Amino acid sequence: MQITTNHHFKIFKPSNSLPPSRRKTKTFITTNSISKTDSQSNAFWDYNLLFFSQRTESPSPIRLKPIIGTIPPDFPFGTYYLIGPGLFSDDHGSTVHPLDGHGYLRSFEFSSDGVKYAARYVSTEAEREERSGEREWRFTYRGPFSVLRRGRKKGNVKVMKNVANTCVLYWFGRLFCLWEGGDPYEIDPRSLDTIGLIDLMDKDVDSMVNNDEWKRGLMGKGIKGFGLDIAACLLKPILHGVFNMPPKRLLAHYKIDVKRNRLLMLSCNAEDMLLPRSTFTFVEFDCDFKLIQKREYTIQDHLMIHDWAFTDTYYILIGNRIKLDIPGSILALCGMKPMITALSVNPTKSSSPVYLLPRFSSGNSRNWREPIEAPSQFWAIHFANAFEQRDNNDNVQIQLQVSACSYRWFNFHRMFGYDWHNTKLDPCFMNSIERPKDLLPHLKKVSITLNTRGECTNCIIENLSNKWKRSADFTIINPKFAGQKNNYIYTSGATGSRKLLPHFPFDSVLKLNTINGSVTIWSTERRMFVGEPIFVSKNINGEGEEDDGYILVVEYAVLKQKCHLVMLDAKRIGKNDALIAKFEVPKNLRFPFGFHGFWANKL
Repeated sequence: MQITTNHHFKIFKPSNSLPPSRRKTKTFITTNSISKTDSQSNAFWDYNLLFFSQRTESPSPIRLKPIIGTIPPDFPFGTYYLIGPGLFSDDHGSTVHPLDGHGYLRSFEFSSDGVKYAARYVSTEAEREERSGEREWRFTYRGPFSVLRRGRKKGNVKVMKNVANTCVLYWFGRLFCLWEGGDPYEIDPRSLDTIGLIDLMDKDVDSMVNNDEWKRGLMGKGIKGFGLDIAACLLKPILHGVFNMPPKRLLAHYKIDVKRNRLLMLSCNAEDMLLPRSTFTFVEFDCDFKLIQKREYTIQDHLMIHDWAFTDTYYILIGNRIKLDIPGSILALCGMKPMITALSVNPTKSSSPVYLLPRFSSGNSRNWREPIEAPSQFWAIHFANAFEQRDNNDNVQIQLQVSACSYRWFNFHRMFGYDWHNTKLDPCFMNSIERPKDLLPHLKKVSITLNTRGECTNCIIENLSNKWKRSADFTIINPKFAGQKNNYIYTSGATGSRKLLPHFPFDSVLKLNTINGSVTIWSTERRMFVGEPIFVSKNINGEGEEDDGYILVVEYAVLKQKCHLVMLDAKRIGKNDALIAKFEVPKNLRFPFGFHGFWANKL
């Protein structure tokens, strides 16, 4: 499905390639004048300065200067890692989609000496090929989401550009940068040197599923199932041999079961991107990366999954339905469109499939192949949490907390306003005010009731809070409550204070009370944005209340062209004293918008 953007303002394109704040002529901006601050020129440059290319690395840690406050004495020692794209334009006229930007790993180390900052590019195979020396770049990989304006278009099969730019994981002394569709890269947690690619899905255990499940799956295939098996066998050598696609695409989002001290990861079969079925493989590791269990599920539906959830009993997927786009495939193979245009969203059904896949023994007779059709169509983006509880009648109550958008809004290759014909991003795609607010990313709660036989007796979809109906995403919780009942969610959101950038980038950190729906807010100053928040517990041993900790979030001061690391008191969000400290990254080392982060306590 192709989506047309209704632009609400014409992008201002100044004759000078530099933003107003970097020209020789002085520009005076009155912050209390909304009309001047929200000019088309300011909106355009503020948005694009969030996605500028940073070619400078900082391998030697630099102590950051506090510009507000100090580190409180009860803040634990440890390191905040943040990954995201660092480079969007090369030296030969090509610009890539933010999702195809080379992974730029940032670290903020907290110790008795204060906060020290370091940053390195992840030395992936693509980075080593496209980078010459310290500063020269030439894009040769097209990537899934981009077209090289000055590079090779036709016959360019370098689609699987593993840039390791999506998520970062620290697991018992080992650090990894992950990408959506390839193996992770292991990183030295101290020097940020890239150790190399690691295959986590190649490990095996004695049995992935029990014999009864295997027989039931074999009998249930039918003619269509065996036909898809044949198609998969034909596709595998092409995808791997021609496009260098790994047999299993590891998803960037992982989960940590704190109660069992396990790392949970999920992969999809490569060929299922083109077939009307989806095969998911879940693995669980202990603290020594010993594979505890491996379970595989094949679903007869064409789905795309970015994030997922787990409970004590289930792995949980909300299926985003897709389909093969034949015209888009032809244009993609000819090099005229990004390769991702071979797929399009499939809005033919008015519901959203929720798959409850048994994590251990099934425990009931419920057929996991049959989804629970949630009575509303939405595209799931990120999970905050999921948990289950039993009522007095032994029914299971499952709650999912998720950020989601509409199929009508979601567009694979236009996300962030990318258009390969232009060197700059178009803020209009993320900020069209003609569209209803519920089309944009917002927060939902899905409540499911299962009886003792595993049958769904009720499924309700609601807003997580009726007191916040604006756009929000990058949902997080206190990680100690993952898979367990939680009372609080923290997320980035947009207050709508910018007339021409009302929905994205985000300018606030929200704290949602899941019990009463109340929302408290901490907002940046005008012409500043925020990324994903991270929760840091005051107590490493897990004691204390759920919100007894701090929030770390990067503040992007685009007008000043600086980055700040902000520390908030999680309990005090919404109060005047919520801001505890703010640390400034040197201007020459400021960095573009980051995706996801991880807090690692010093052991």
